[in-house]
Amino acid sequence: MFDVKKVELEWGGKTLTLETGRIARQADGAVLATYGETVILCAVTAAKSVKEGQDFFPLTVHYQEKFSAAGRIPGGFFKRERGATEKETLTSRLIDRPIRPLFPEGFYNEINVIAQVLSYDGETEADILAMIAASAALTISGVPFMGPIGGARVGYKDGEYQLNPSMAEVAEGELDLVVAATGNAVMMVESEAKELSEEVMLGGVLFAHNEIKKVCNAIIDLAEQAAKDAWEIDLTDNTADMKAELKKLVGKEIAAAYKITDKSKRSDALNEARAKAKEHYADAEPQTQMVAGKVMKKLEADIVRGAILKDGSRIDGRTTTQIRPIESIVGFLPRTHGSALFTRGETQAICTTTLGTKDAEQMIDGLDGLSYSNFMLHYNFPPYSVGEVGRFGAPGRREIGHGKLAWRALHPVLPTVEDFPYTIRILSDITESNGSSSMATICGGCLSMMDAGVPIERPVSGIAMGLILEGDEFAVLSDILGDEDHLGDMDFKVAGSEKGITTMQMDIKIAGITEEIFTAALNQAKEGRAHILGEMNKALGGSRGELSAHAPRIETLQIDKAKIRDIIGTGGKVIREIVAETGAKVDIDDEGLIKISSSDMKQIEAAKAWIQGIVEEAEVGKIYDGKVVNIVDFGAFVNFMGGKDGLVHVSEIQNDRVEKVTDVLSEGQEVKVKVLEIDPRGKVRLSMRVVDQETGEELEDTRPPREPREPRGDRRPPRRDGDGGRGGRGGNRAGRDGGRDGGRDGNRGGGRGEKRERSENSDNGGNAGLPDFLTND
Repeated sequence: MFDVKKVELEWGGKTLTLETGRIARQADGAVLATYGETVILCAVTAAKSVKEGQDFFPLTVHYQEKFSAAGRIPGGFFKRERGATEKETLTSRLIDRPIRPLFPEGFYNEINVIAQVLSYDGETEADILAMIAASAALTISGVPFMGPIGGARVGYKDGEYQLNPSMAEVAEGELDLVVAATGNAVMMVESEAKELSEEVMLGGVLFAHNEIKKVCNAIIDLAEQAAKDAWEIDLTDNTADMKAELKKLVGKEIAAAYKITDKSKRSDALNEARAKAKEHYADAEPQTQMVAGKVMKKLEADIVRGAILKDGSRIDGRTTTQIRPIESIVGFLPRTHGSALFTRGETQAICTTTLGTKDAEQMIDGLDGLSYSNFMLHYNFPPYSVGEVGRFGAPGRREIGHGKLAWRALHPVLPTVEDFPYTIRILSDITESNGSSSMATICGGCLSMMDAGVPIERPVSGIAMGLILEGDEFAVLSDILGDEDHLGDMDFKVAGSEKGITTMQMDIKIAGITEEIFTAALNQAKEGRAHILGEMNKALGGSRGELSAHAPRIETLQIDKAKIRDIIGTGGKVIREIVAETGAKVDIDDEGLIKISSSDMKQIEAAKAWIQGIVEEAEVGKIYDGKVVNIVDFGAFVNFMGGKDGLVHVSEIQNDRVEKVTDVLSEGQEVKVKVLEIDPRGKVRLSMRVVDQETGEELEDTRPPREPREPRGDRRPPRRDGDGGRGGRGGNRAGRDGGRDGGRDGNRGGGRGEKRERSENSDNGGNAGLPDFLTND
């Protein structure tokens, strides 16, 4: 029934299987990819015609994680997969970026690429497998795709590269690098690194490319068995005459416009040239007018690119390595925890840092279960930043992607949770944009964290590099403008500290770049990052020594896990009382790590002392501050160390005789006490009379010591059969040993004994069973 085609590859210690012909047979191309026990289904469909007047390529990639793949039921009210999560959005972009440049120019048929995670083993990350499945499905679909591509994840630990490491191995290592490439050239790079050198990063890319070649060969093997007939399309470029005509008409105006350094004035001049060209073809057919618009863009690109390659002249007059003027201001906003205004040329970002407690952590529900993140970075790109009118609302794929790039750049230099137990949120609002607002976010975000007092290891800066490539001739551009990004061949972003790279991202618009270009771009970016870092240091060279006055304070306390239940109390009674009484917020985890937070240090100290009083053991001979919590006839119970009570016997209140305890003490009174004794059952005997109640200093005990008392057992009369001296128990035995009358007498004696015992317990404030040293002679 099924004509199944399959290829297998031993790759990175696991078997990679690509299969087609069994599932989703009505799609143009469908591949079931398996790696380990992770399974991805990717289906590709393409429209057979182009909508009239359409002049762009509508490629849409959707990546979706099914919770059933990990044996989980989605959380929330609806209990089903709904809108794309951040991870799904980022993975969709990860697939889109390397395949988009591999469709021929002029191909405008709509294409959908849908990748779904059907099984997840908890070890093999699904994004790389989804990229491979998408490439395979496109390759066998028959659409004009100049692939295939492959993808690989690379880790780095102990000087060795790791192919497709698990997420646990990535966390333990120094590198999380994702590379997409054809068999001949690298197409995309995405990474997070722990301040690694350019040589290590380049080595990781080359290592990945060598492994990707094996995957590309496997996809070609599958295509040889199962590929559909290639589409017949006419993409012949017959616009040479139109380009020559437009160059003669507006070529000089375009060249002059691109020499204007101010973006707004440059845009006005370009719009005048474009209007002149549009007017020239006003009487032409709609299709001709659309083609003329596309040719006009090509003419602009040719003029800009030619000037750069010919004499190194860029749009704003800079050299290829020159960075635009930079201005950094910290403490820009008075009530935020940390803020910075970072301006580079005509790109500007307001970045703020907010510090919160553990409750502010972001909860993430994914295939691996619930997880929590204490570092967030959110990027906003309003339309006014480019002088346009547009939608302003929820973040799109671009905003999410740029924010994650900046997150990866700053995450490696953050302090550990143990050293800095705060939740950190950076907000970047782009107020002007003309080239790499994501790098401005990194610089501004770093400055705002330092302004907030976050003790990062080292400052981080970022730079965007561009590329102009014509045949064997190329030029790498530092700190590219928006127009250079649009008209160039590469968008290469690098961020890091003076020690090394923390993130690297590359997207290209051509069919790959060589090792030579990659190396040149890395080295040039290193020089640019150092310059930007120097300009940032003029505003603030390191983290402030203390937190903002408006930020909450957090103290941490590690206790024995066995004491956790004592802190929480029955039904949370104790911890609620601590919070209510002190005003501080208290969080405790399963490992016994306690976080106490408040904007008032007095509240934190009060809660900390209370908790320490619960978990710490009292020391005999040590003096403590306490509070009278209960007064009885024979003394007073005093709470000390926050969570412990002890008895100050009436004889230990003061050296003079105390007739009535309430004449000297009252409930709630603050006193100073010395621990005299702790019995085996944990009952504490305290003294006030040997402590100076004003200074807390210990006083000399002038009272002669008590003579040791005769053991209680020696004063007891000898037991007789049937006697009631032992109370009810004597009566019970009497029925057996002493006769009926003795038993009756014994029972009566026992009753009286029990009654006396209850009376004494009542006098002792319900503290029956106290040791001898807690009772009066």
